[in-house]
Amino acid sequence: MSTATMTIGQVAKRCGLGVEAIRFYEREGLIPDPPRRTSGYREYSQETVARIHFIRRAKELGFSLKEIRELLTLRVDPETTCSDIKVRAQDKLRDIDAKMRSLRQIKRALQRLTAKCEDTIGPTGECPILEALGTSTPLQSASTARR
Repeated sequence: MSTATMTIGQVAKRCGLGVEAIRFYEREGLIPDPPRRTSGYREYSQETVARIHFIRRAKELGFSLKEIRELLTLRVDPETTCSDIKVRAQDKLRDIDAKMRSLRQIKRALQRLTAKCEDTIGPTGECPILEALGTSTPLQSASTARR
């Protein structure tokens, strides 16, 4: 084996992933299909390892696979500017802010419901949490209406 290439197992170990994750990235088009040796084994380059590290870091920042694919495309496009990438990051920040607002609403609704629960050993038919879940009234909108 040439020192410039690695097997899928070596790439997986170097990247801290399972072999199936590498195959998934190939199927999704996030990493290129590697050439094969005459034995049929795939040969991965150091560039593939770097690309997988890029993908993992982008995922850690909350980027979806679709967004990561776009970032990878922009990364190699000579017309792309740093400003183009900044716009994508700002979009992601807005998405995160919206998710955080939604999670705070969910938390407030659950806090209200658990505060109504008396920790008694009574029947579940008298549980205010189950009652609230069984109604058609949106739990989150009720929490925002009481601010």
